[in-house]
Amino acid sequence: MAQLIKHGTAAVDTWKTLEIAEGETPESVALPTGDVIFPFAVWQARKTEIISCHKRIGLLIQPDERVEDIAADLDYFIVIAVNFPKFVDGRGYSTASLLRQRYKYQGELRAVGDVLHDQLFYMQRVGFDSYALKDGKNVSVAIEAGFSPFSDAYQASTTQPQPHFLRRA
Repeated sequence: MAQLIKHGTAAVDTWKTLEIAEGETPESVALPTGDVIFPFAVWQARKTEIISCHKRIGLLIQPDERVEDIAADLDYFIVIAVNFPKFVDGRGYSTASLLRQRYKYQGELRAVGDVLHDQLFYMQRVGFDSYALKDGKNVSVAIEAGFSPFSDAYQASTTQPQPHFLRRA
Protein backbone atom coordinates (compact mmCIF):
# COMPACT_ATOMS: atom_id res chain seq x y z
CA MET A 1 0.00 0.00 0.00
CA ALA A 2 1.37 3.41 -0.98
CA GLN A 3 2.21 5.86 1.77
CA LEU A 4 0.57 9.25 1.46
CA ILE A 5 2.15 12.65 1.99
CA LYS A 6 -0.37 15.47 2.20
CA HIS A 7 0.66 19.11 2.65
CA GLY A 8 4.18 18.02 3.61
CA THR A 9 3.27 15.50 6.33
CA ALA A 10 2.45 11.79 6.46
CA ALA A 11 -1.28 11.17 6.20
CA VAL A 12 -3.78 8.33 6.20
CA ASP A 13 -5.40 7.72 2.83
CA THR A 14 -9.18 7.42 3.17
CA TRP A 15 -9.78 7.15 -0.58
CA LYS A 16 -9.96 3.91 -2.54
CA THR A 17 -9.27 3.77 -6.25
CA LEU A 18 -11.66 1.83 -8.46
CA GLU A 19 -9.82 -0.59 -10.71
CA ILE A 20 -11.35 -2.13 -13.81
CA ALA A 21 -10.60 -5.85 -13.87
CA GLU A 22 -10.02 -7.85 -17.01
CA GLY A 23 -13.33 -8.56 -18.68
CA GLU A 24 -15.02 -5.52 -17.13
CA THR A 25 -15.84 -2.30 -18.92
CA PRO A 26 -16.43 1.21 -17.58
CA GLU A 27 -20.14 0.62 -18.15
CA SER A 28 -20.27 -2.74 -16.32
CA VAL A 29 -17.90 -2.33 -13.36
CA ALA A 30 -19.59 -2.29 -9.94
CA LEU A 31 -19.42 1.13 -8.31
CA PRO A 32 -18.18 0.92 -4.69
CA THR A 33 -19.45 3.15 -1.90
CA GLY A 34 -17.49 5.66 0.16
CA ASP A 35 -14.70 7.94 -0.97
CA VAL A 36 -13.80 6.62 -4.41
CA ILE A 37 -11.33 7.78 -7.04
CA PHE A 38 -12.93 6.81 -10.35
CA PRO A 39 -10.96 6.18 -13.54
CA PHE A 40 -11.51 8.78 -16.25
CA ALA A 41 -13.32 6.26 -18.51
CA VAL A 42 -15.77 5.29 -15.76
CA TRP A 43 -16.49 8.96 -15.05
CA GLN A 44 -17.21 9.63 -18.72
CA ALA A 45 -19.43 6.55 -19.08
CA ARG A 46 -21.38 6.89 -15.82
CA LYS A 47 -21.15 10.50 -14.71
CA THR A 48 -24.84 10.93 -13.85
CA GLU A 49 -24.94 7.71 -11.82
CA ILE A 50 -21.76 8.61 -9.91
CA ILE A 51 -23.04 12.10 -9.07
CA SER A 52 -26.35 10.73 -7.77
CA CYS A 53 -24.72 8.06 -5.56
CA HIS A 54 -21.56 9.75 -4.21
CA LYS A 55 -21.11 12.91 -2.17
CA ARG A 56 -17.31 12.90 -2.40
CA ILE A 57 -15.89 12.06 -5.81
CA GLY A 58 -12.32 11.58 -6.96
CA LEU A 59 -10.94 11.22 -10.48
CA LEU A 60 -7.91 9.33 -11.77
CA ILE A 61 -6.25 10.79 -14.87
CA GLN A 62 -3.82 8.75 -16.96
CA PRO A 63 -1.05 10.47 -18.98
CA ASP A 64 -2.85 10.08 -22.31
CA GLU A 65 -6.17 11.52 -21.08
CA ARG A 66 -7.05 15.14 -21.77
CA VAL A 67 -7.84 17.55 -18.95
CA GLU A 68 -9.86 19.60 -21.42
CA ASP A 69 -12.43 16.79 -21.59
CA ILE A 70 -13.36 17.19 -17.90
CA ALA A 71 -12.75 20.92 -17.46
CA ALA A 72 -16.48 21.62 -17.04
CA ASP A 73 -16.75 18.90 -14.36
CA LEU A 74 -13.94 20.02 -12.03
CA ASP A 75 -16.32 21.26 -9.32
CA TYR A 76 -17.47 17.68 -8.70
CA PHE A 77 -14.04 16.41 -7.66
CA ILE A 78 -12.65 16.58 -4.12
CA VAL A 79 -9.41 14.96 -5.29
CA ILE A 80 -7.84 14.45 -8.69
CA ALA A 81 -5.14 11.79 -8.86
CA VAL A 82 -2.66 12.07 -11.73
CA ASN A 83 -0.89 8.82 -12.57
CA PHE A 84 2.84 8.64 -13.23
CA PRO A 85 3.20 5.12 -14.69
CA LYS A 86 6.98 5.48 -14.97
CA PHE A 87 9.48 7.74 -13.28
CA VAL A 88 10.54 9.15 -16.67
CA ASP A 89 6.99 9.98 -17.82
CA GLY A 90 6.58 13.71 -17.19
CA ARG A 91 3.18 14.29 -18.76
CA GLY A 92 1.59 14.45 -15.30
CA TYR A 93 3.48 17.69 -14.61
CA SER A 94 1.71 19.32 -17.56
CA THR A 95 -1.62 17.93 -16.42
CA ALA A 96 -1.15 19.40 -12.93
CA SER A 97 -0.06 22.75 -14.31
CA LEU A 98 -3.12 22.92 -16.59
CA LEU A 99 -5.46 22.02 -13.75
CA ARG A 100 -4.05 24.67 -11.41
CA GLN A 101 -3.22 27.51 -13.80
CA ARG A 102 -5.64 27.31 -16.73
CA TYR A 103 -8.65 25.70 -15.04
CA LYS A 104 -8.09 27.08 -11.50
CA TYR A 105 -8.73 23.71 -9.81
CA GLN A 106 -8.61 24.27 -6.03
CA GLY A 107 -9.15 20.73 -4.70
CA GLU A 108 -6.56 18.15 -3.72
CA LEU A 109 -4.19 17.27 -6.54
CA ARG A 110 -2.49 13.94 -5.89
CA ALA A 111 0.48 12.34 -7.67
CA VAL A 112 0.16 8.53 -7.83
CA GLY A 113 2.09 5.71 -9.45
CA ASP A 114 5.88 5.72 -9.72
CA VAL A 115 6.31 8.65 -7.30
CA LEU A 116 9.75 8.99 -5.69
CA HIS A 117 11.11 11.52 -3.20
CA ASP A 118 13.35 13.23 -5.76
CA GLN A 119 10.28 14.31 -7.75
CA LEU A 120 8.42 15.96 -4.89
CA PHE A 121 10.03 19.41 -5.17
CA TYR A 122 9.12 19.64 -8.86
CA MET A 123 5.64 18.18 -8.37
CA GLN A 124 4.91 20.74 -5.67
CA ARG A 125 5.98 23.57 -7.99
CA VAL A 126 3.35 22.61 -10.59
CA GLY A 127 0.56 22.34 -8.04
CA PHE A 128 0.50 18.89 -6.45
CA ASP A 129 -0.32 18.97 -2.74
CA SER A 130 -0.43 15.24 -1.99
CA TYR A 131 1.74 12.35 -3.08
CA ALA A 132 1.19 8.59 -2.90
CA LEU A 133 4.77 7.31 -2.75
CA LYS A 134 5.71 4.20 -4.68
CA ASP A 135 5.41 1.03 -2.57
CA GLY A 136 8.43 0.36 -0.40
CA LYS A 137 9.60 3.97 -0.17
CA ASN A 138 10.22 5.63 3.19
CA VAL A 139 7.79 8.47 3.86
CA SER A 140 10.04 10.09 6.51
CA VAL A 141 13.01 10.26 4.12
CA ALA A 142 10.76 11.61 1.38
CA ILE A 143 9.42 14.40 3.58
CA GLU A 144 12.86 15.32 4.87
CA ALA A 145 14.70 15.30 1.54
CA GLY A 146 12.03 15.64 -1.13
CA PHE A 147 10.73 19.16 -0.72
CA SER A 148 13.91 21.14 -0.24
CA PRO A 149 16.73 19.99 -2.53
CA PHE A 150 17.15 23.67 -3.48
CA SER A 151 16.79 26.74 -1.30
CA ASP A 152 15.03 28.66 -4.07
CA ALA A 153 14.09 28.42 -7.74
CA TYR A 154 14.78 30.96 -10.48
CA GLN A 155 11.74 30.21 -12.60
CA ALA A 156 8.15 31.13 -11.95
CA SER A 157 5.79 28.25 -11.17
CA THR A 158 2.25 27.47 -10.09
CA THR A 159 3.24 27.88 -6.44
CA GLN A 160 5.52 30.90 -7.02
CA PRO A 161 4.21 33.03 -9.91
CA GLN A 162 7.07 35.55 -9.82
CA PRO A 163 10.56 34.65 -11.08
CA HIS A 164 13.53 35.06 -8.74
CA PHE A 165 14.73 38.39 -10.15
CA LEU A 166 11.37 40.02 -9.35
CA ARG A 167 11.29 38.56 -5.84
CA ARG A 168 14.76 39.99 -5.10
CA ALA A 169 13.70 43.55 -5.82
